Amino acid sequence: MRLLVLGGGGREHALIRCLARSPLVSALLAAPGNGGIADQAHCVNADPTDLEAMVDLARAEAVSLVVVGPEAPLAAGLVDAMEEHGIAAFGPSRRAARLETSKVYAKRVMRKYGIPTADFRVFDDAPSALAHLADATYPRVVKADGLAGGKGVYVCPDALSAREAVEAIMLGRRHGEAGRQVVVEECLMGEEASLMAVTDGEAVLTLPAARDYKRALDDDRGPNTGGMGAYSPAEALDARTEQEVVRTIVVPAIHAMSREGHPFKGVLYAGLMLTRAGPRALEFNVRFGDPETQAVLSRLRSDLAEILVATCEHRLGSVEPAWDTRPAVCVVMASQGYPGEVSTGHPVEGLAEAEAMADVAVYHAGTRRADGRILTSGGRVLGVTALGEDRDLARRRAYEACERIHFEGASYRRDVGLRTPGPLQGTRRGGIRGGPPRAPPKA
Repeated sequence: MRLLVLGGGGREHALIRCLARSPLVSALLAAPGNGGIADQAHCVNADPTDLEAMVDLARAEAVSLVVVGPEAPLAAGLVDAMEEHGIAAFGPSRRAARLETSKVYAKRVMRKYGIPTADFRVFDDAPSALAHLADATYPRVVKADGLAGGKGVYVCPDALSAREAVEAIMLGRRHGEAGRQVVVEECLMGEEASLMAVTDGEAVLTLPAARDYKRALDDDRGPNTGGMGAYSPAEALDARTEQEVVRTIVVPAIHAMSREGHPFKGVLYAGLMLTRAGPRALEFNVRFGDPETQAVLSRLRSDLAEILVATCEHRLGSVEPAWDTRPAVCVVMASQGYPGEVSTGHPVEGLAEAEAMADVAVYHAGTRRADGRILTSGGRVLGVTALGEDRDLARRRAYEACERIHFEGASYRRDVGLRTPGPLQGTRRGGIRGGPPRAPPKA
């Protein structure tokens, strides 16, 4: 099989490393890829949201399966375009992807189908939202409707911060068109967790538990980011709680999309709050998480290509993947200033020394190759990931590997792998518990 992976981050590097081990895969392509991905795949400098260009690339290269990493191509309808031309693609259709691309749509689906979630209101204009917030109890959560790179959620402890959030989103257009509508919801109390599940629309296969770190600085301080690290497995979801999440949130969401006429295929990532009253859905993503995927797939011992193909062929129920029982910890090394403006083009040194360590993998996110060297090219640069007999050993290995890598302005959290549950929602946290249960979505 010839596979095309769309995206150029750490998640896509983890996917490609797993796919490169598969005896089913004869060739790997990536668009656009990055400096690390280029070691195992032919990188094509192309925009994965350019549907015509991606279809032409897949046809020219006789691609058997397209694997979509990030959300933007899904929002653009990449899977629809591929399937219209007879090319298999792993991921949901554009309409099914609205579970992530529109928080308004997702919340209304949850309400319609009885999926437990926070109480909410939707506003189309700033004056109405501000009037509501003037009389609200606090804390409240304000969310931009559309895609905002993980930065469109504001936990507001008081009326002033809520007003500032609405004005920034709807009047200041901080997130562009994503802020045309806002969701204002109650702030749930508990511990955050996530559940990633692969589904072909019928069978549901949960992935190993993970927890990520959204804030830029130690002790969950600083601004939200795309993710500064993750570990797997995560203890927040025990087997009983996971089964409840699958039964009350994941399966009903998949069934809801079928009822809505938009069957869901791919990865459903449920952001959760584990409250005293039971699990509640905060939001959905419709693709593998980043950096959770780096930690989770480091533990996969089965053939990832087989899982993806089985999903597209609607026979996922026959697949039973095997996982390494050892924990994994992923530490994101970022450019100075991330998630704000960063300086790029700095040489990255020490990669070979880090990867020579036992049970260490370095996933590239924001890198490029130039004149035989690896240079920084973005905010999140690397995902340094290690396995260990226990999580403490895994995190010590990951941080030892980080110390061997150098580039100008390198920064990273020092507390990844330490369990630091927060009392409030507002930052999506990591991944999910492994293996079965696998359940068909039934009415």
